[in-house]
Amino acid sequence: MERELVAWLVRFGAPLLFFAQVFGIFGVPIPDELLLTIAGALVATGRLNLSSTVVAAIAGCLTGITLSYAVGRWVGLPLLRVRFQGRQDVIERAQGWFRRFGGWLLTFGYFIPGVRHVTAIAAGSACLNYPQFAAFAYCGGVLWCAVFLGLGYFAGDHWPEVAHAARSHVARGAMIIVAIGAMYVIAKVAAERLRSRS
Repeated sequence: MERELVAWLVRFGAPLLFFAQVFGIFGVPIPDELLLTIAGALVATGRLNLSSTVVAAIAGCLTGITLSYAVGRWVGLPLLRVRFQGRQDVIERAQGWFRRFGGWLLTFGYFIPGVRHVTAIAAGSACLNYPQFAAFAYCGGVLWCAVFLGLGYFAGDHWPEVAHAARSHVARGAMIIVAIGAMYVIAKVAAERLRSRS
């Protein structure tokens, strides 16, 4: 399967990555992390353009998560029940996490398989206002894309080993910790800049 993904990405490039991200984030079973890792490796080896790859990945991710939010806002919980029929545990887990962690689940839920497909719908059905949703979900989407594109980019031709390691729960946990650290540093720098301006 990985060879086919490489061939498709080389042939169709950014448009394929955009639509794969839209549908993958929306819940279609597409190997999102693997696609992003491969895309990063193809950029590193000169077979894909850096700027169009980054824009396509992020735009697709944000479009997919926004569509999920809109569906949750307009259709709500009944859609989750239909979509995850027989998997009430997934819905209850996502709702419990959303009550406990709020918007932060939108940011870091991308890194939890199965959860990222539910968080935006849960946020919409909980009537989380759009600016709050966007602040958490879009930061998380950019961070998630950056992590996996970066993994592929720095791995280069060794991306299969990195992609395999990234699938493990230990690697996901480490990535979440790195992501939390990155968000903390970004927030601290932004706060210092705001203080220095006033």
